[in-house]
Order: sequence, then C-alpha cells, then structure tokens
Amino acid sequence: MRSRSNSGVRLDYYQRIVHRLILAHQEPVTGLFPASNVNSHAWIRDNVYCILAVWGLSMAYKKIADQDEDRAKCYELEQSCVKLMRGLLMAMMNQKDKVEKFKMTQSPYDSLHAKYSSKNGLPVVGDNEWGHLQIDAVSLYLLILAQMTASGLQIVFSLDEVSFIQNLVFYIESAYSIPDYGIWERGDKTNHGEPELNASSIGMAKAALEAMNELDLFGARGGPASVIHVLADEAHKCQAVLQSMLPRESNSKELDSGLLCVIGFPAFAVDDAQLIHNTKDAILSRLQGKYGCKRFLRDGYRTPKEDPSRLYYERWELRMFENIECEWPLFYCYLILFHAFQSDKRAVQDYADRLEKIMVRSEDGILLVPESYAVPQDLVGFEYQKPGSQVREVVGRCPFLWGQSLFILGRLLQEGFLAVGELDPLNRRLGAQKKPDVVVQVVIIAEDNEIRDKLAEHDLHVQTIAEVAPIEVQPARVLSHLYTYLGRNRKLGLSGRKSRDVGILSTSKLYSLKDRIFAFTPQHIDYEEYYTTRDPDLLASNFTTNLAFLTNNWRHMLGRPTITLMATHYMLDQEKIPLAMIQTMRKLKSGYINGTRVMLGSLKDFLNTSAITDLSFLGSTEDGYPDRLHPDVQTYLEEHLLRSFSNRSTMNLRGGQLRPRTLRRRMSCKGAIKKTRSINVDSDNLGMEGPSPLTERRLSSIVPPPWLQANKQSHVSVFATTPEEGPSSPLQLGHELSVRENIYPVDPHNNRSAIDRRSEFVRQQEITVPKILIQRHRAETNFADTEVEELIAMLRETENLEEQGDILQYLVDTQGLDFNTGMLEEGRVVTVRDLLKGLYEKACQQKLWGLVRHTAGMLGKRVEDLAKAVTDLLVRQKQVTVGMPPNNEHTITAPLPEVELRQLIHDAYGDDESTAMLTQELMVYLAMFIRTEPQLFHEMLRLRVGLIIQVMAKELSRTLNCDGEAASEHLLNLSPFEMKNLLYHILSGKEFAVSSVARGNLSIVSCKSSRVSKKSQIGLGDPEGEDALIATIDDRQGQWLRRRRLDGALNRVPRDFYSRVWTVLEKCQGLAIEGRVLQQSLTQEMTPGELKFALEVETALNQIPQPEYRQLVVEALMVLTLVTEHNMVPTLGGIIYVEHLVHKANQLFLEDQRKVQGDATLCCAKIKDGKEQQQAASGMLLCGGAAYICQHLYDSAPSGSYGTMTYMSRAVALVLDCVPKHGEMECAIS
Repeated sequence: MRSRSNSGVRLDYYQRIVHRLILAHQEPVTGLFPASNVNSHAWIRDNVYCILAVWGLSMAYKKIADQDEDRAKCYELEQSCVKLMRGLLMAMMNQKDKVEKFKMTQSPYDSLHAKYSSKNGLPVVGDNEWGHLQIDAVSLYLLILAQMTASGLQIVFSLDEVSFIQNLVFYIESAYSIPDYGIWERGDKTNHGEPELNASSIGMAKAALEAMNELDLFGARGGPASVIHVLADEAHKCQAVLQSMLPRESNSKELDSGLLCVIGFPAFAVDDAQLIHNTKDAILSRLQGKYGCKRFLRDGYRTPKEDPSRLYYERWELRMFENIECEWPLFYCYLILFHAFQSDKRAVQDYADRLEKIMVRSEDGILLVPESYAVPQDLVGFEYQKPGSQVREVVGRCPFLWGQSLFILGRLLQEGFLAVGELDPLNRRLGAQKKPDVVVQVVIIAEDNEIRDKLAEHDLHVQTIAEVAPIEVQPARVLSHLYTYLGRNRKLGLSGRKSRDVGILSTSKLYSLKDRIFAFTPQHIDYEEYYTTRDPDLLASNFTTNLAFLTNNWRHMLGRPTITLMATHYMLDQEKIPLAMIQTMRKLKSGYINGTRVMLGSLKDFLNTSAITDLSFLGSTEDGYPDRLHPDVQTYLEEHLLRSFSNRSTMNLRGGQLRPRTLRRRMSCKGAIKKTRSINVDSDNLGMEGPSPLTERRLSSIVPPPWLQANKQSHVSVFATTPEEGPSSPLQLGHELSVRENIYPVDPHNNRSAIDRRSEFVRQQEITVPKILIQRHRAETNFADTEVEELIAMLRETENLEEQGDILQYLVDTQGLDFNTGMLEEGRVVTVRDLLKGLYEKACQQKLWGLVRHTAGMLGKRVEDLAKAVTDLLVRQKQVTVGMPPNNEHTITAPLPEVELRQLIHDAYGDDESTAMLTQELMVYLAMFIRTEPQLFHEMLRLRVGLIIQVMAKELSRTLNCDGEAASEHLLNLSPFEMKNLLYHILSGKEFAVSSVARGNLSIVSCKSSRVSKKSQIGLGDPEGEDALIATIDDRQGQWLRRRRLDGALNRVPRDFYSRVWTVLEKCQGLAIEGRVLQQSLTQEMTPGELKFALEVETALNQIPQPEYRQLVVEALMVLTLVTEHNMVPTLGGIIYVEHLVHKANQLFLEDQRKVQGDATLCCAKIKDGKEQQQAASGMLLCGGAAYICQHLYDSAPSGSYGTMTYMSRAVALVLDCVPKHGEMECAIS
C-alpha cells in the first residue's frame, strides 16, 4: 500500500465531506443542485456558492497532484464545476429571448428567472409569480465564470455561447439604475413585491463587469472572437452609486449583512479601504449576534411572530420583529473569508471558534452549518426585554449548502491548502490598495491649417487631422455606433448593445481595427449636438474636470489614458482662440493642471504608452470571415469617416429668391419669444401665491414642442375641433392637442401618482382651469399669404438676431417648422426649420445665450445625456422635480427614457422653450456636481429645479436692482459656464458678486469673505474697484432671510434631521404639516435611518410652498427633537400641529418687538389702521412676509435672545402642555 503525505490524507478527508454533503446532491443530467430533498428548484445564486467548495478543493489537489489518483480526483472535481456552470448557462440560454427583451424594457417581468428545475433546467414558476429580477445572481455567475476561466477551467465551448455571455454583460451593465429584488428575493422589506435599488446587486454587477472585461472565454486556446468587451464607464457608474449608498443597502434596509460579499470575497467591489472598514463595522455593531448576523433590521423571516400563511407583511407589524430577527451562521463564514484575505489570522481564528460553537454535529461527527437560529416561541417575551439573552434553536435547512461550501473554503485557507490568490486569480482583492498616480496623456488636434496657425501664434504647436494620418480621429458617436455590433448573433436572435452612451473612460483609449488605429474625442465635446460646447469657458472647465476624473478612476487597464481634444472653428470667438482655451492649453504644457499630472504630445508619441483595445468583434465571424469587416460596418465607416468633423453649415437668412416688399407689420411679432417666458419673480416671494398671469396664459395655450409635433408619440392625441379665439391669440393656430394626464412612476408608499402633489394651501387658492383642448392651426390663418411673404422679407433684411428670433417664433406658431418659406438655398427649398438652424448657429457665434437656448429648444436639440444626468441624481437617492412651483411641479422618482423626460419637461413649461432648455442644462450641472462634489448634496433629498431657477432669478433681481422680468432675461442670457458657476455658488452657500463682461453678459465672481458661513450673497461688483464690492458685502440686512430661502429652495435640512424626527414621532401620535399628518405608525414600519422614512418627512415638508417658511418649520421640528433627546417628558401627547408652533413663535416675536421698539414695529408689530387690517386679513403683510410670518423673524439669526430658536422653544413650552413652562432648556441647531 502506497504511503500518503499528511496533506494528501487531509485533502481526502475534505473530498469525502464535499462528496457526501454537496456532490451527492448534484443532478446527473443538468449538473444543478436542488434546494433540498423535497424541493427540486435550483437557484442560480445558491448553486454558484455551492460549487465554490468543489472548485477550491480541485485547486488544492492540483498543487499536490504527484500521483495518478490525485490527478484523477482533481479532474473529477473540476468537471463537476464545469457541469454545474454549463447547466446554469444552458438554463439561461433557454431564456435568450428574455435577455434580448430586458435590454429594451428593464422590466421585472422580462428578466431571467432566478431559479430553474434541477431536473431539466426549465422554468418552474411564471414570470409574475416570483421576484425573478435578481441582478446580483446573474452577476455572481459571471464573476465566478471569469474567475474559474482565469484559473484554467474550460466552461464555454462555442462562439454562440460567447455571444450570449456578452449579452449577459449588457443585461447587468445598467445595474446601478435598475431596482431589483435583491439577494433575499424580497425587494422592499415588507415583501410586497416592490423592487428597489440594492447596494449588494450593484456591487456584484460592478465586480462582474470588471472581471469580464477583456477576458478570453476560451482561455489560452482562444482568439479575438472569444474575448468579452466591457465599456469601463459602465463599471464606474456602478462604483459611484455603490459608494454613495454604502453602508446602506436600499431605501427600506438601512443595513444588510449581505454587503459582506460585496466588500469582501467574492466580489471585492469597493476600492475605498475606509469605506470597507466603515461598512463592516456598521454590520458588526448593529447586526451581529451570538449565532451569526441578522440579515437586516426587522427581518421577519422564520421568526416566531411571522405568519407563515402570508407572503407579505403588514407595514405596521414590522416593529414586532425588532430584536428577535433570525441570526445566520452563514455570515460568520463570510467574515472568516474576509479576514483570511486580509491576512488577519487572529480574527480568522476568532470567528472560526464562534462558528464551531454554533455548528451542528452529525451522527458521524461532521460539523454542519445550519441555515439560521430563531428565538423559541415561549422565550420571545424575555428576548424583547433583554435582546441577546435567550438560547436559540436551529430553523431551516441543515446543512445549509451555501454556508457549508463557504465554511469548507475557509478551512482550506486556514490549513494552508489554498492561497488567497488561487481563489482570486484575477486579483480583485488588490483593488483597495494604493496605486501610483496616473499620468493623463493629452493630444490637441486642429481641424485644419487655419486653426493650427492660430494656435501656433500662442506657441502651441499641434497637428491637423490630415497630419496625424494614418491614425483616424473621430467623435464619440462613431465609437458608440461601432459598439452596437458587439454581441450580435443571428442564430440566437441577439441584437447586441443597446445603450448609446460612451463615457470619458472609453474614449480615453486608442482602438485598433485591422490595420488602422482610431482615437475618439470625448462624448461631451460634440459641437454639433450640444450648444453648451460652444461656450469655451465651460469647455475648458469640463476638460479640467475630466482630467481629474481620469486620474482618480483609471483602474484595471493596461496603459495610460489618452484624451483627444479637437480644436475646431466652432471654438473660435470672433475668429480668435478664446482666452480660456489658451490658458488651459498652456497649463497642459507645464505638466500639471489643478493637481493632475498630464503630458501634452502627439498621438504618434503616445502609441506605445496608451491603452489600446482591439475592435475585433466587428469582423464577419458568423459568416465565416472573421478577418473581414462586417459589410454594414464597412459601409458605415466609408460613409462617416471622411465627414465626421466637416459638417458645419449656416443658413444665410439674407439670401433667397424673394422680391423685397414694404414692411408694414413689423410690430405684429415683436417680443414673440419673451411672451413665452414662464419664470415668475415678484418683489418678495418666489411665485408662491397661486398662479401668475404667465402661468394662467400657459395653461390655456400649451402646445407640444415643435420638435415633437412631427414625431407622433403614442401619448399625444390630435383632435379636430372648432377653434376658439382668445384675446392674447390674434391668430387661429393650427395644431390640436389634448392635455394628457401625467402618467409617471407611482410612489410605492402613496397610491397617488409619484408626480408631486401640490399642497392644500395651494389647492385652496388655485384657479380652476378646465381641461381645454389646446389648438394651433397652421393652415387656417386669418392673414393672407402676402403677410407671410412680408415676414420672410423682413427676416432677410433685419440684422438684429433677436428680431429674427421673434419672426421665426411667430412663423413656427402660425405655420409650423416644416413650412416652405419660398426661399431657395443651393437649389433646395428652405423651410422655417432651416432658418431656425441658421439663426441658432449665428446666435452661438455671437454668444447670445438666451436666443441660443430658445432656438435649441425649438429645434429639439438636447443637452448632453439628459437621461443619464437624471439617473445619476436618482440613484444617489435624490428625487428631482421640474416645473415652476406651486402649480405645475412634476416629480421624477424613477429613471425615464430621454424622449419621455423631454416631454415631461415640456409639459411643465409649455411654450417656454428657453426655461425648458435651462432646466435640462441645470440637471446636467447638478449631475456633474453630485459626481464630483457629493458633499454639496448632503441632507438634501429632493432637487426642485423650477424653484432653483426662481431663486437664481431672485438673486439676480436683488443684485442688479431690477424687476423680475429683467432678472429672468439676465438669467437666461448667462453663458453656460456662468450658469454653472451661479448654480455652484447657490449650492455651496459661498458668497459671490455679479460683474459685467463683454457683450453685456454677466459674470459670477467669488467673494473671499468668511464672516458669514454658508450664506448666499450677491453684490454688484466692479472688476476695476473693490470698494463697491466690500460695501455690498458689509450690507448684511436680509442675510438670514436669503439663507433660509436658499436652504428651503434646496430642501436642505440639518444633519441627522430625519432620524431625529423619528424619535419625536415615537413620542406623539403624529406631526401635522400643511394639512398632511405623519402618523406614529410610521415608526412601526420604518427604522430611524431608513430612507423611506426620510422621504415621508420630505413629502410632508414639500407641501409648504414658501421656502423660507419651510425652513422655520424645520427649525420648529429641531426644537421638538431637542425635547425628546433630553428626555424632558415621557410623551408629547397627541397630534402636534407644527405650523401652530411657528405662528406662536411669530406672535411672541412681535410682542417682544413692541416692547423694545424693534424693526417689526414698522410693519407687523405696529397698531394697524383699517386698511392695513384688511390687507393683513387677506394675507398681505406690510413687510411682505410669507405665510403670515413677519419678514423680520425670517431675517433673524437662529441663536441669541431674539433668535428664532429662542422663540420656537418658548412656543413649544406654551403650546404643548407636557413641556415644563419654567426652567432652562439649552437649544442648538446645526
């Protein structure tokens, strides 16, 4: 008998355990593992985890396989892994139609099934009978497939299977924006079947995307056709959202032990070591117990209080699961692996000892991992009294194969049979380690010799497009189109990649295609598509931001990033290179720009050091000619490569074949554009007192956007009705549209539409507008054709672009975009649309930004990645509203396609194309800021874009000492860079001034004053002299009113505000805010840190239309939290009407003002005559204060003897009987 080494004997012992506990249950036909002996369902997630122990053991044998029997055991174990992974692959390939459909709909009903029959691999439940959409399960499969392939296993056998797996990558690449049912298959923890964004799903998808990138599924035997391609930007989006969510799991689960698999083995999805540490500590501090970890707080699964006859919970009963949640030994297995990869032997041993104490020993002495431990029914009362004191009992399966497999892996690592690198051949565990600084390579290319010579005048020597040959330089849209061919497979019916988004990480690589090298300019620098690229200051600012982004996010790629900037004629300002671009390019030459290491050079210089990706998937592989380009690709390249950067054209408004006529009706269309404006800024309030005349006019004259009129959407219905004339409508306008209902995502916590409901205050004062059929007649005009001819002639003769805009606006209103003007340009008929395009180009050249925005809106142009920008805000737990408050705000609570978003914005603003485009623009800037400076959005849950626009106009009105209409015009005429700058100052609370620059445009100037923190103050500055600026800053009157107005408009609240309100709600029967009551039952359903609870509070606060009044309500709530935190009273009694507290504080303030003869004696605190009493009764205070509150109280600091917090505290003591009337109570608000 041959002798065996000690390691061989020990491995044989584990081989017997693996065979008995795991492989004995593997179905011989499909290779899948059933859930139990009586349940033949095979879950993707459980099956993958089950096979990990088999894979680990096979690698352990491979290291000692010096004898034939060891090699045989190794091969047998490897083939068991292959059989399982291929069984799951075949089950999913049977649902290939679902993969194709899901790429378009992202609907839970079109998702791959989460479980299959272990006997035949077919579905076992219907599409709508289970929470199938589990992104983490498919992602886990892809991640382990990549790791096993990298370890040497051959799992994928054909190119058809490669195509399917490539489409699985597309299936998960948008995980950062897809609500799913998560690792526990429940979605929302009430188990009502409501999917939600889960950090564990996003993290697993991010890990899978990174692992699959550039992976050859045929291993060492493969070629270009078997390589999987992933756009790096998709993985980064998952990473950004994941980091913004951790340690939170989802809206309803503020913490989840399932995150251990994301921060550690197998995903290693987090690159921030501190965030990993914080997440683990949060889990251990709140979820760890003696028998393992709870899955999440108030998890009712298998607890003695759970009703097994129901699949769901009533919301109010969740609280009875608190402190008696089941504890799962599975998580001790995760913690052993986590610390093993950290090389922390002491922690590994600690958790191994804890785990061994709670494992069940079988009859033959094998240690088994049970599924979970529950409190016995008769001990529940004692456990409530003293959590963690009672002995628990095993519930569920034993052994629990998922946990048993991880336990065996941990033992193999502990005993040295496996090294951590063998379980992670792709080295994902090294992601959190510090890496050397990235050097960003920058290439500037001139469009032609003229641009090259202009740059040379500034000592900037660059090449032209022709001179960089044979390297081709193309815009990002070409790369986007090429990637649509990735993953196409006619036999499987798979269409390839659907998303057209190509981010900066993808365009910072070079690409090889046959014998050609391609470089692509960034997507955001598309001069033809986005008007914001015509602003050189914004272009330079965004370019610098992108350089820093590349430095911080260039990971897992061989070679340096190479960013290509195209200098074109679009960039010129009065035939000169703008100063902002020259300054940026000179900084690039220095090697550093804003702390980013850069290297300026030519594409030829950087070929050897750049990251290069092979576009081999563009070959005709399915036709048997992998070395030839796909015919469609060949045709596309031949059509587009020569003209991608040479499409500039400007329609000559002064040309044409029309006889000039006398202009008799010049005034008929004057001011046509201004009449569409909807921004309403009065002297003191921000459009909060019911509909303005502009709003009323818009409600009675709303029409579909011109760019949508030709595009017949399913939700736009056209009727033939009798036209009606109105006094503001001299023409009978020809297009009829019914105003449709707002149909958008439904709020899961409220049966009303998730489109924002208006407050009771507004509803009471709102003018009822009947559902009118809105009409615009193009053909039946009251004027003869001669008037149109006169307008065209007037258009040709005028040099004033504003007047041209008014004329074209009038023509669009009366005739439509496609009206034939009778003019000819190079033998082609010229339409109104063509004239608008020419006007747009001229307005861009002359930097008339108000006209640019309006014409861009009329032409249906879009800002860069509007849908992506909104998604970036939503996935970071920020809701977005569009429209002017209070009458027409629409709330966006879920990602929407771009066409629907643009239609929603148009519905909100009607004819006002300028503000509609400004709204899109601000959404993009908000998304930029939340990606680069997320701290600006702390304690903000809802971004009300319409209110932000009003605040911006209000601040300009105050600064420039002009009326609201003029301020609105100034706002709309700000350049994109200054608009972004103004928005940043309002978000950050920094002080700034406004100065005048060339062409009458305004510039936002930062003020370096720190005397008042987080205050928005605009002063009319003069760049030549600082005296006026200093004098303005010294004028502090109105600072607290402005700060409250800004914070209210931004929905900003103090730190930990929502969790502190939860403690108040726990001690009273409810909180009434503006007619909406937050019931105490919310504390039964939701935990203090739960985002769902925060959204409930925010919804109540948003019933308040006035932002400054909202902030006083927030301060009143903060005083109530101080009462509860200091345990001053055991209960606060019944329903608390928070507004009563504010009005009582106002009354106390006015009484004190009368005593000390304060400023309020000039308005609210003085004895009123009959007329003033009548004004006060109608809500018109002399000082202009909102909601019957004196403006001087709004303008008071929170602290001090006469501070708002003092009066709030006194009001609480007087109004609430339970609070002591005497004694000291210290108040502070942060």
